[in-house]
Amino acid sequence: MDILPHDLQTYLDDHCDEEPQWLQNINRETYLKVLRPHMLSGHYQGRVLSFFSKLMQPKLILEVGTFTGYATICLAEGLVEDGIIHTIEVNRELEEMLNAHFGSTNVSKKIKLHFGDAQQIIGDMPYNGFDIVFIDADKKNNYTYFQLVFDKVRSGGLIIIDNVLWKGKVYGEEKDADTQVIRKLNDQIAADTRVEKIILPVRDGLLVIRKK
Repeated sequence: MDILPHDLQTYLDDHCDEEPQWLQNINRETYLKVLRPHMLSGHYQGRVLSFFSKLMQPKLILEVGTFTGYATICLAEGLVEDGIIHTIEVNRELEEMLNAHFGSTNVSKKIKLHFGDAQQIIGDMPYNGFDIVFIDADKKNNYTYFQLVFDKVRSGGLIIIDNVLWKGKVYGEEKDADTQVIRKLNDQIAADTRVEKIILPVRDGLLVIRKK
């Protein structure tokens, strides 16, 4: 779901770096074979995530919600030589596709794939000092994921949460349960003095949070 008008989004797509061929292939295969392919980050958002990662030059990234691996690969592009991205996916049926997607890139050795319940996996992780956390999973648990990862993120690290504009519903009159959850998340982060934060109108909205 794109918030921006189609013509403007096309212009932005045309004036950022090209989508690498393996990501073009993943995009195409996702739309051909997977339910709800719009969940894929896509060209422009992918370049935004890659850009953030390259600016941060992270050694350790956590992603909550792998889907078909598009955003995973974009984030991995900025990892230092011995860096690792840990990515968590609940749907084991995507394993074969994910392994093929990661294997087609030059960052496959930097990706560690976990399957299962994200809350349990995050709680059990022995890692601290994440440079970037990208949250793009079940929206009702976004704030829970934020709380779980907060102490595992280094000072100056980023937590990025996707879909926070929720097709424009968060600033409209809608009162459905899902919209209320996203509104509450945005309000809670806005009031959190431990972080700096900004919402970018990229695709369906990226909430970029910097831990002080």
